[in-house]
Amino acid sequence: MTVQISDTARPAAAGTSSGRSLRNLTYRPEAGALIGTLGVFVFFAIFGGTHFLASAGTAAWLNVAAELGIIALPVGLLMIAGELDLSVGSVLAASSMTLAIVSGYWGAPMILGIVLALGVGVTAGALNGLIVTRTNVPSFVVTLATLFGMAGLTLGLSRVITGTTSVALNPDPGSKAVFGTLIAGQFEVAILWWIVVALGVGWMLQMTKYGNWILAVGGDKESARAAGIPTNRLKIALYTGSGFGAALVGVIQTILYNGAQVANGQSFVFNSIIAVVVGGVLLTGGYGSVVGVVFGTLTFAIVNQGIYYTGWNSDWASFILGVLILAAVLMNNTFRRLALSYAPRSGKKA
Repeated sequence: MTVQISDTARPAAAGTSSGRSLRNLTYRPEAGALIGTLGVFVFFAIFGGTHFLASAGTAAWLNVAAELGIIALPVGLLMIAGELDLSVGSVLAASSMTLAIVSGYWGAPMILGIVLALGVGVTAGALNGLIVTRTNVPSFVVTLATLFGMAGLTLGLSRVITGTTSVALNPDPGSKAVFGTLIAGQFEVAILWWIVVALGVGWMLQMTKYGNWILAVGGDKESARAAGIPTNRLKIALYTGSGFGAALVGVIQTILYNGAQVANGQSFVFNSIIAVVVGGVLLTGGYGSVVGVVFGTLTFAIVNQGIYYTGWNSDWASFILGVLILAAVLMNNTFRRLALSYAPRSGKKA
């Protein structure tokens, strides 16, 4: 079972307290993710210039980070528990099309379309969890099957019902204000949703027994089960949360852009995993934090958008993105090893 690193340092002498505090901060598991975020920000601040630092440039990467972060946080919890969810892209598309068809094509009240859209995400997530826990088939296989299955189902039903793959939506002012407005004309309201989700997930992981359960299941599932942790119910709940996160972003995008397409969301499949890994979560489970995932999401979003402010040939964009993300992951791995090997001194003198 994984042992969590204590965030509380032992008392230090007055003359060395600041030095020890800095050292303890350096050994925190989120340190690598933080330095990675600061590093890529400084990099693009230098090469992207004033356009990157302007409010429009800041909005560009914050908007990307917000939508990605809402999905990456529950995906991160799943990965800490030792599982994967590759279905988020298709869940997002299915939820988007559900809202657009119900409230756009059929003209039903927006609240009904939103509830049904979120229900699609919750149902898909719970189904993933049930299949994984009941069959013991690897989550990679189960969620990959869900990814393709839901994509085909969304495409087929959309054509049967509407005769097209793109459906327009005219949201009411209330729904627009809550899910799809732009603050100051540039910043998506999704940023506020991301903050709410991050605070909620962070509180659960750090302050409740469920956070300890998630870390324990990811560290050693059999030991966690022997200790009385309801591992199957926990995993089903985590998959349900992942589906809800994807559906929420689907609702936000549909209302923001006044419509939906069946191809929406596929980029989130691997982008969410990249953000989580850059944030320091192990693919094998048992290690990670919400703060790290937030920094990983910011790192990915800054790199993803910052390239276009440098004026460099866009043909090299993917190469630069890959190099910078790899550098961030390697740095994060280094700080993770330091964190895991760090043992505070007792401070006793011989």
